[in-house]
Parts: sequence; structure tokens; C-alpha cells
Amino acid sequence: MGSTKTHDWKKQIARLEGAYASSTIRAYHADVESFVCWCEVEGFEAFPVSEEALCSYIENQGKSHSSSTVNRRLYSLRRVLKLMSLDDVTQSEEVRLTHRRVLRAKLARPKQAKGMTREYLDQFIALQPDTLIGLRNRAMLSLGYEGLTRRSELVVIRDENIDHLADGSLRVLIRRSKADPFGQGRLIYTSVRTGELITEWLERRGEGFPFLFCPVYKNKPVKRSITVSALKRLLYAGNDKLGADGEAFSGHSMRVGAAQDLLARGFDVAAIMRAGGWKSVDTLARYLEKSHQRIWP
Repeated sequence: MGSTKTHDWKKQIARLEGAYASSTIRAYHADVESFVCWCEVEGFEAFPVSEEALCSYIENQGKSHSSSTVNRRLYSLRRVLKLMSLDDVTQSEEVRLTHRRVLRAKLARPKQAKGMTREYLDQFIALQPDTLIGLRNRAMLSLGYEGLTRRSELVVIRDENIDHLADGSLRVLIRRSKADPFGQGRLIYTSVRTGELITEWLERRGEGFPFLFCPVYKNKPVKRSITVSALKRLLYAGNDKLGADGEAFSGHSMRVGAAQDLLARGFDVAAIMRAGGWKSVDTLARYLEKSHQRIWP
């Protein structure tokens, strides 16, 4: 096998363009680059990967990174080895044992985002200024909560994905998500309040915009999509003002909080999974574990 193919891992990851989400490809690149840089420092050859190098790398990563990060970096390396048609040393027994030892030594619970329940959502909405940006933020927060959306789903919604229903509410098609890479989509239904906020935002924003939510500069809408980072900053901005019981809101907070509220209102797991597009009960259980639902009299 030629050395160009086996060593040009960046070129191999580039083959994934169009087949995977850009965020997934960036994660693969960052994880493999971490391994390559570590090998250079420690004096190992990165490719082909040896058991000794990989075991040492896993042990090193386990000292300073979470279990989820170690797992992801191992999976990313496995993926690029397949792309390079190299032996998958990540599946060897020695690597498996090393990986298990690292995970068992950490004994850390995975972190969960602070849920933006309806109580917090209303406070977030009340914080927004009486400006075009404030209107956009109120509409975006309300839709994100009621749609149990991820940040990446919310920022790519287009006007044509929205149907205005007779009672003033909306039916919105979430075209593509982390759990739906081929874009079959899922439908969400909003309250009349959210419908009114979106309608007012559309009237003031105007027509001819590629995405529903856009940046606002000097009180004028800009014809491009708002970024995931901008939405992240909006959520972080409320942390200091609301306190959030010492926990910070993050990109998943609307999704977590809405799921917790649905559970508290008596909806069963199947209904919540359908509303949020979850495929795994285990994943949903993590979202719900901090729900303040009283089960004992």
C-alpha cells in the first residue's frame, strides 16, 4: 500500500464531505489530529497505528478528558482507519482492555445540560429587549422550546418549512437533524403564542431571506442564517441574570427542559420520544433524570 494514502489522513477525511454533517467531519478531523500530534511528541509513528501507541494514547487521554471524549476519539480513529484501508487496531483485545480500565477508573456521570423548563423560558423571553433583535430572540426561543430542537436544527429552518394553521398555531418541518442524516424530517406543532411571535417576526423581517432566523445589524435583518454560535451566546447571556441554580444553560437546554415539562404534564415516554425525534430510550432517560417529578406520596 502506498505511503501517500496511508499517511494522508486529512485527504481521507475529506472524502466524507456531503455524506456526513460538517460538524461530524470537523470532530473526526480534530480527534485524529489530536492523536497524530500526540504521536509526534511521544515519538510514535501515527500510521499504521500500533497497539502500543494507541494504548498509551488512551491512557494519556483518560487522565485529562471525560469518558465521552475518550470514546469519541477512539471511534474517530476507527473511522479514519477504515477510510485508509488499514488494520483496525482499535478492536484488538489489548486496546479494548486498556479502554475499559480507563473508563472504570473515571467513574464519572455524564454531564447533562440544565433544562430550560417553561418557567425559565418565560424568564428568558422577558429579558429580551423591545427591538427587532429582541423579537427574533423571543420567536426563536419559543419555537426552539416547543419543537424540542437542537441548535443546529433551529438555525436552518426555512420559511417554506412553516405552515400557518387556522387557529394561529404553526406546523413546522424540521428537515434534517443529528438523528435524521438523510433529511426525512419530523413535524412539530406550536402554540398560538409561538405562532404569533413567528408571524410578527416574519412581517418585520420581510421577504426574500434564505432562512427563518437571520442576524440583525443596526436594526436591519441580514440575508443569511443566524449561526449556532450566536444562539449559544444568547443562551449563555441569560445565565448570570437568571442564576439557574448554579448551573449554566447551554445549547441543549431548550430540548432538555421541554422534555422534562412534558414528563411532568403526564405524557408517556413514547409521546416524548416522538415529539423530540429520539430513537433511544436510554438517551431520553438521561434528559429526564433531573426532572422534578414527584413519584412518592
